Amino acid sequence: MTVPVVLITGKEEVLVGEAVRAAVEAALEGEDRALALEELDESHYRSEEDGDFSPSRLLDAARTPAFLTGRRVVVGRHLGRFGTKEEVAPLVGLLAEGLVDTRLVLVWEPGVDPRQQKLNQVPKSLQEAVVAAGGRVQQCSVGSGREADSWLSSRLEAAEVRLDGRARALVVERVGEDRARVVGLLETLTAVFGPGAEVGPGDVAPYLGGAGQVPPWELTDAIDAGDMAKAIDRLHRMMDAGDRHPLGILAGLHGHYARLLRLDGAGIGDEKGAAEVLGIKGFPAKKALTVSRRMGNERITGAIRLLSDADLDLRGRTGWPPELVAEVLVARLASMNRR
Repeated sequence: MTVPVVLITGKEEVLVGEAVRAAVEAALEGEDRALALEELDESHYRSEEDGDFSPSRLLDAARTPAFLTGRRVVVGRHLGRFGTKEEVAPLVGLLAEGLVDTRLVLVWEPGVDPRQQKLNQVPKSLQEAVVAAGGRVQQCSVGSGREADSWLSSRLEAAEVRLDGRARALVVERVGEDRARVVGLLETLTAVFGPGAEVGPGDVAPYLGGAGQVPPWELTDAIDAGDMAKAIDRLHRMMDAGDRHPLGILAGLHGHYARLLRLDGAGIGDEKGAAEVLGIKGFPAKKALTVSRRMGNERITGAIRLLSDADLDLRGRTGWPPELVAEVLVARLASMNRR
């Protein structure tokens, strides 16, 4: 038996779409989609008079009796437009009434016209109303850190195609932080090669598209390891993502070396002491202490001088494009650690 209402929430468009499809199929239980399904989005909530948003159309659809089918399935997209307890009160009231022959799929995602840059939190009153009505709340997220790595690994393991080790490594490398991209990639590979097919890196590469975003620590890790090629690659991916200007990257690098300088010569002997000085916990503190010890005062201060020069270059001293200034800086910083 399907639940009467599902509240799906998340910012990852691919994951939300996947969850909505699964919820709709479960709610239909074999009913004719053309007759039983009604989908509404933010265009149905917007008033033609003043442009304000109201869920009244969604409520009307949910209250409409089934016709020629055993049930109706109503999907409400872009509900992130309604971010306050007052705005969702009509939905809470609807759920309190009870749903007779309607199954409701509520999708708490950002609006698209104009696009919402920040997704409002789901009001607690709506979450509680969904649960009280016998429904469930489904979070769509890959998580972060190790949780996100585990999510990606499990999706690759469960894929209908079988990726060899090199193909998996290539996928992980290219999707970067945009791990949700793997959902569409695996669907494409299955459609092209068929379920059960074994695919290698040469098979996967044409479907990977542009490289995904990378977290800033991948750049500093590559620099600290003296891996110039990897550092330049990570720099380009950060800049190509469009949300990290060279000035922002320079600021991040300055913060990295400032932390190393604070640890240099401070007589700190372990991770706990480093964590107290830097105000960070766990592995990042341990990593910073290791790098600081390996580089020593001369190379750390040399790196900071390179950063100061790059800052002047970004402000017009050389007339170089900002991207070139950042690339030369990263190459010089990585080169210091190859000695």
